[in-house]
Amino acid sequence: MTASQAFVQACADLLGATYVLTDAHDTEPYLVDWRRRYRGSACAVLLPADTEQVAAIVRLACTHGVAIVPQGGNTGLAGGATPDSSGAQAVISLKRLNRIRGVDPHNNTITVEAGVVLAEIQARAEKEQRLFPLSLAAEGSCTIGGNLSTNAGGTGVLRYGNTRELCLGLEVVTAQGEIWDGLRGLRKDNTGYDLRDLFIGAEGTLGIITAAVMKLHPAPVARVTALAGLASPHAALDFLSMAQRHAGPLLTGFELMSDFSMRLVGRHFPQLRYPFGEPHAQTVLLELSDSESDAHARALFEWLMEEALEQGIVENAVVAESLAQSQAFWDLREHIPLAQAEEGLNIKHDIAVPISSIGRFIDETDAIIARAAPGARMVTFGHLGDGNLHYNVQAPEGVDAKRFLAEFQMPINTLVYDQVHRHHGSISAEHGLGQLKVDEAMHYKSPVEVRLMQAIKAALDPHNLMNPGKVVRWNAALDKENLA
Repeated sequence: MTASQAFVQACADLLGATYVLTDAHDTEPYLVDWRRRYRGSACAVLLPADTEQVAAIVRLACTHGVAIVPQGGNTGLAGGATPDSSGAQAVISLKRLNRIRGVDPHNNTITVEAGVVLAEIQARAEKEQRLFPLSLAAEGSCTIGGNLSTNAGGTGVLRYGNTRELCLGLEVVTAQGEIWDGLRGLRKDNTGYDLRDLFIGAEGTLGIITAAVMKLHPAPVARVTALAGLASPHAALDFLSMAQRHAGPLLTGFELMSDFSMRLVGRHFPQLRYPFGEPHAQTVLLELSDSESDAHARALFEWLMEEALEQGIVENAVVAESLAQSQAFWDLREHIPLAQAEEGLNIKHDIAVPISSIGRFIDETDAIIARAAPGARMVTFGHLGDGNLHYNVQAPEGVDAKRFLAEFQMPINTLVYDQVHRHHGSISAEHGLGQLKVDEAMHYKSPVEVRLMQAIKAALDPHNLMNPGKVVRWNAALDKENLA
């Protein structure tokens, strides 16, 4: 019996055969990523029921030398939850860890297990007259454990921050199979290293998050949405500064969408009507969340738009008159990735640069790509308020998309990432590194930063059994030789 077979048998004894999947039909959904870009193989897919079972599985993995790939809702975009092709790794799905353990209204916190779906947390918060502000396209299927492991962003980062900022405490199974109970709902805890932040964004490479204490916020009384048409991303930055100056913390959304992004949505989803009669180089979607009243938020928005129009910052604007119209505005934004998929294969980038550099970055990089790949169409959209752009490249009109990607994907990636680096940005803003960008991250980070990451990995997971090959390149055997 091989080490993997012995491990699988021990897991069956621990969990029961029902919760140890080995049949190809049963394991298939767990072995391919959401974009269907990566397909792996596994000795088994394991479905523990609680934290103690997760810890017991990890101890068995240590005993048998089996690597583990944690998985939440499997909605990631960087291949971080997909095993390699060896068939020797095991996938641990956390979907059975799906309890909301409690809500503390006075502390404004909710304690949830890693497998709870994001939309369920939002709904429970609403029931308690609170807001859980993390919101993203996959919220009906992604889980909070995955959100934490990738430090997900979404549309509310401008006001509320990434998932990291929404988390107060964690419960984690370490690489040795111990359970760290850090479920403290404290906003102040100055007692040493911040272990919580080590595991958030680590994509399961240091340990497995099994539960978390998350912040809640008072539910807003009103939300008002508007669209504005502008001549350039530089004007959008001026508009952002004006909106922040006058609306302050009421401004909870500020999304940038290029003209071609809007035209793609109109082409493939004609039922989603662009509200302006003429095109604009850039469209901004804004949202205010007000604790006073709908009338107060609407009056502030209308005054803001009038000022921006008078100063020539904004070319056209419309404030949503109803919840249905507000949703229609958000539908325009949320259908951009779907419209891209309908248009054909494309080259995607999830990048971040300092907010003040956004205009220069777009101008410079658009020009560089136009010279390198004449006719390429730029689908630029994202969260302008936090500097996160989805800077995507569509094949020229009439050109075979597969051929375009085969010829241009690698050189365009290099051009874009070089530009990001030049502007002191990040090649991954909210999707994580996974296996998609791990090599690029090792290239663009400084040697000191890489060595620090490798040292953390070596200290917490010395046998490299926790999601190996993701986030950071490190060879446990080679490191041991170097240390000898």
